[in-house]
Amino acid sequence: MRSKKRRKAVALLSGGLDSTLAVKLIMDQGITVEAISFLFPFSTCDGREDCPAVGAASRLGVRLKLVDLGDEYFELVKNPKYGYGKNLNPCIDCKIFMLKKAKEYAEEVQADFILTGEVLDQRPMSQHMRALTLIEREADLEGKLLRPLSAKLLPETEAEKKGWVERKLLLSLRGRARRKQMDLAETLGIVGYPSPAGGCLLTDPLFCVRLKDLLEYG
Repeated sequence: MRSKKRRKAVALLSGGLDSTLAVKLIMDQGITVEAISFLFPFSTCDGREDCPAVGAASRLGVRLKLVDLGDEYFELVKNPKYGYGKNLNPCIDCKIFMLKKAKEYAEEVQADFILTGEVLDQRPMSQHMRALTLIEREADLEGKLLRPLSAKLLPETEAEKKGWVERKLLLSLRGRARRKQMDLAETLGIVGYPSPAGGCLLTDPLFCVRLKDLLEYG
């Protein structure tokens, strides 16, 4: 009898609680996970050992690829197709951009699907249903992007339909509260995750005042 093929996924891993939980849930279903994380010009993470993504990958035991976006990302910030959030944060364009990079990496390592730690309605600009659908379509990942923490509230993905992932073991989280994630982390033995906070300087009003001047007059 031939053994069942072990499936592989690429995860967007920020190192925060949500993305860490998403990876753990999929690993616990016997799927190999490789992680990708991004170094932005405006990120507080520079890839050193104290970077949340590096620490999370080490604790999870997954291989992590760090991608420095540099000037390419700066051009996106100057002229985002889908506009800015409250400050100069181009959240929708940013997510599409990252997922396109993740898709390239998934093809490189022959992964079957991509996963993120996104939670439905957690962020007002980029995580409501319409935005999630738009992002998936623009990244050319329709049906191939799994969001384990809210999967039961979203359409079935290819990974679920083909039985690679058991939908009944996924979650139905929604909104900004983190209590359920924290309780699950305790159950799964996940420790050392950072407190919820903005890791992107583009959400900082004071920083954005200076950046806006630079973009306009620099």
